[in-house]
Amino acid sequence: MPTARLKERYRTEIRSALIKRFGYSTPMQAPRIEKITVNMGVGDAKQDAKMLQAATEQLATITGQRPNVRRARKSIAQFKVREGMPVGVAVTLRGDRSYEFLDRLTSVAIPRIRDFRGLSPRAFDGRGNYSMGVREQIIFPEVDYDEIDQVRGLDITITTTASSDEESFVLLQALGMPFAKEGRPTATLEEAGDAQTAATQTP
Repeated sequence: MPTARLKERYRTEIRSALIKRFGYSTPMQAPRIEKITVNMGVGDAKQDAKMLQAATEQLATITGQRPNVRRARKSIAQFKVREGMPVGVAVTLRGDRSYEFLDRLTSVAIPRIRDFRGLSPRAFDGRGNYSMGVREQIIFPEVDYDEIDQVRGLDITITTTASSDEESFVLLQALGMPFAKEGRPTATLEEAGDAQTAATQTP
């Protein structure tokens, strides 16, 4: 089975650039994708079981993996939620599947977002992981707008082995995440390379 395109690019190009940028002593220290978690909320499932089935099928179509049902851990009276009630579906992608999903997210799905102005570079958690929300599942071309029961959003969390947000930002940007320029925690690999080249050329 061939290696995912983005994972192969990480192995052949990005990892060595990260080692050079951050001065890692071994390739194993270079940050990489550990897993990607994709959640789809279905609070309306308590009224209609078909809603849960529809969300399950849509998330399976988007990720290529059968989701697990998420259930409420405790009852919340004001929202009429009882403990054990289904509240969403979730998938955890690892290995090639995580890189394949990230490839489709950045190269196909995100460019379909209306009035897109870049992902927030401030959504890191302080431990090298990044979370983002998607308002409409229909940005994924695998989902047929004419066949969905309703528009639903997704929550996506990318867990990396990076020890800092700066390292994670550089990794994810190199993998194709289109971050907005304002608020970036550090320079990208390309920007750092350009600065280094300019410095060596200065008489």
